[in-house]
Amino acid sequence: MKINSKGLSNSEVVKSREEYGTNALVMVKKDSFFKQLIRSLGDPIIKILLIALGIKTVFLIQDFDWYETVGIVIAIFLASFISTISEYGSEKAFIKLQREAEAIKVKVRRDGKVLLIDINEVVVGDIILLDSGDRIVADGVLIKGEVSVDESSITGESKEVYKKPFISGLNPSDNNELLRGSVIYHGVGEMMVTKVGVNTFYGKISLELQEKQPESPLKLRLRDLAKVISRIGYVGAFLVAFSYLFSVLVINNNFDINRIVVTLSDTSLLFAYFLEALTLAVTIIVVSVPEGLPMMITLVLSSNMKRMLKDNVLVRKLMGIETAGSLNILFTDKTGTLTKGELEVVGVMFGNLDYYKEKKRLKSSITYYNILKKCILSNTNCVYDDEKKMWIGGNSTDKAVVNYLGEENYSVKKIKEVPFDSKNKYSYTKVIEENREITYYKGAPEVLLDRCKYYILPSGRSVPFVNKKRINDVIDEYAKKGIRVLMLGLDEGKGLSFISLLFIKDELREKVREGIELVRKAGIKTVMITGDNKVTAMSIARDAGIINSDRDVVLTSSELNRMSDDKVKEILPRLSVVARALPTDKSRLVRLSQELGLVVGMTGDGVNDAPALKKCDVGFSMGSGTEVAKEASDIVLLDNNFNSIVKAILYGRTIFKSIRKFIIFQLTVNFCAVFLSIVGPFIGVANPVTVIQMLWVNMVMDTLAGIAFSYEAPLLEYMEEPPKKRDEKILNSYMIHEIVFTSIYSFLLCIFFLKSPFIHSFFRNGKNDIYFMSAFFGLFIFMMIFNSFNARTSRLNIFANLLSNKVFLGVIIFIVIVQVILIYYGGDLFRTTSLSLKEIEIMLVCAFSVIPVEFLRKLYLKSKGKLGCV
Repeated sequence: MKINSKGLSNSEVVKSREEYGTNALVMVKKDSFFKQLIRSLGDPIIKILLIALGIKTVFLIQDFDWYETVGIVIAIFLASFISTISEYGSEKAFIKLQREAEAIKVKVRRDGKVLLIDINEVVVGDIILLDSGDRIVADGVLIKGEVSVDESSITGESKEVYKKPFISGLNPSDNNELLRGSVIYHGVGEMMVTKVGVNTFYGKISLELQEKQPESPLKLRLRDLAKVISRIGYVGAFLVAFSYLFSVLVINNNFDINRIVVTLSDTSLLFAYFLEALTLAVTIIVVSVPEGLPMMITLVLSSNMKRMLKDNVLVRKLMGIETAGSLNILFTDKTGTLTKGELEVVGVMFGNLDYYKEKKRLKSSITYYNILKKCILSNTNCVYDDEKKMWIGGNSTDKAVVNYLGEENYSVKKIKEVPFDSKNKYSYTKVIEENREITYYKGAPEVLLDRCKYYILPSGRSVPFVNKKRINDVIDEYAKKGIRVLMLGLDEGKGLSFISLLFIKDELREKVREGIELVRKAGIKTVMITGDNKVTAMSIARDAGIINSDRDVVLTSSELNRMSDDKVKEILPRLSVVARALPTDKSRLVRLSQELGLVVGMTGDGVNDAPALKKCDVGFSMGSGTEVAKEASDIVLLDNNFNSIVKAILYGRTIFKSIRKFIIFQLTVNFCAVFLSIVGPFIGVANPVTVIQMLWVNMVMDTLAGIAFSYEAPLLEYMEEPPKKRDEKILNSYMIHEIVFTSIYSFLLCIFFLKSPFIHSFFRNGKNDIYFMSAFFGLFIFMMIFNSFNARTSRLNIFANLLSNKVFLGVIIFIVIVQVILIYYGGDLFRTTSLSLKEIEIMLVCAFSVIPVEFLRKLYLKSKGKLGCV
């Protein structure tokens, strides 16, 4: 196996791609639009309807209107088509957006230059640079460095596997082979790619590894709710059929037993009655069974995905965004999340207390500058890109330090590298320099300073450390200003020598204080978890608004670990900061918070954060974080910004509210239709809405309403409400009150319209003719339209924030246009005919009455202090 340390040339990349293929994987094939359409036609409700129509066609073939059968079939197909097009398009957009945002970039060396490329561009022969937390994107062998690897996604065994460099001339073995899908736990190195794409071990089993995402808790709760409502619908359907048969067999025969017996003996008439009863029952089932409820999750999420991505929030797992709206406590990192993450070295202090702010002045002290350069450049994961003239790779601290040096480079033989560890709080590199072994250290002053026996003079000579107390005072002084301090040291074999302190500033992000205040108003406790020392952490927490009073508790990791679980639970409501934190602290805090019944959010970006991210209710990973952290998280913050967490919480609440608004609207129509169909036969109106009319009603309240409500805007006022409980039911008391009240009023309005002589007087031929029944069909639809304005807000002003949901207005306009067309041109198929202006006016006035009546209900509840919200 030939290894070229400079990597492939451009021509070799092209040749390799032609010979071995790309690194793209075969994705799980989703059902086509046609398959989804056929599946929707297999809906049990539609099957029942088609069977009923088939029976009617066969047995009443002589006087059956064929156009009605064809019309109903077309209506069924249109309803299914619109439903499928919405769901298929939403799902497709959702998957596409996720894939685009989750595209992984890798560092490769080509033609001696380090490049950042998409994983699909990797080819056989590429040299990939590896770092802690990286996900391996192709099969290959380690050719440089030593790393420990997590291969659990491939082997199922969650233990660290240590890899050593491949020795030229020997065959690759398990000791140096790296497999796609594995994760680098610790260490840095380089690998050469030997297999890509479908030829990798991961690629061969990729279809099996791509698991279908489990249904989210909210979707399951919606499904359960739909089942309950369906049962009610089936009972309602039975009652409708029974009431119709009771009406035609008993009431129409004036309760006369002899006449009833005669009617029962007429087989053809009896069968006609039973068939009509079956048709009515099916109509009720079509309306009452809320098959659109589970679809709402897909509609709402897909409609919000683009908006969320614009706000730099990527949802990886649906349950994450659902749960985000219910958070009680949020553990957040500091660097890059609360702060800008644009670390800048603002000064350097050496052991003789010489302070240098600018690099230009530091360069004048040649010895100090050279020692500083060697320590920094031998102890970093950053690589300088000559083409782009910039440093790439490494963490934010590494980048800040090397950018302070500028375009310097340093080549040295490294014997051993130990990367920064959150437990040890330092990293070191052992090098051979002028035939001497020197170890360069970089890390936290409180860990390294006490170990220093000497400090370096401007001449380069080491002398006993006499300024240690003064150095400690300087560290405290800068820490109080919120400036992070990093220490550099070296060991030539006689003990650690102090080189310098680096003062690193990272300013708070804009509006982060407002974001934390917004989260506090939302009833969410924010706790800052940081690797900074206690003094620095307190300074930043105060500036961010996390610490607001003397009662707020600030602990270091060691102080936290000395406390019992019960003691930590006791102080948790007042805990604001954990300084010098370890990843194990995060996991413990998550566990204890959950034991208190709290819904927990956690941010993280490193390999060691993965357990806590998996364990918490909502895991937020950073866009710049490791792939393993992203894999463990529910939501990725593409800009690493705390304010993006605020947006995720707001979107979570918005989605839940959108679904609740839809449920209010849908169940109001459901119950009104069921009540009307049950009572109708007893008041002489056996079939106020025909089967085909009911299919249009069903399309309006399921698919079209689902689209309309799914585009509700995220309003900041939602952040002033307390979090929803973890197990809060979808239907709350406010919703039940509105559904029951409005459905009863709508039902009574329909009865009044159907039976009132006053209403009949406005129509040219009185009651029960084609004009009157056309108006009643219009009343039912327009009543739904006006009530949709009531359902979308709990405010007295139903037009509040209406323009923020233009899709809602578009859907309403579409329904109005279609309804007008159906009234004037629906003909016998829809049992409609043209209405006069006077007839249209009385129909609209009656339908509009649901708005003032609902206004009075809200006004009454507000006067009693009981006006709630969805």
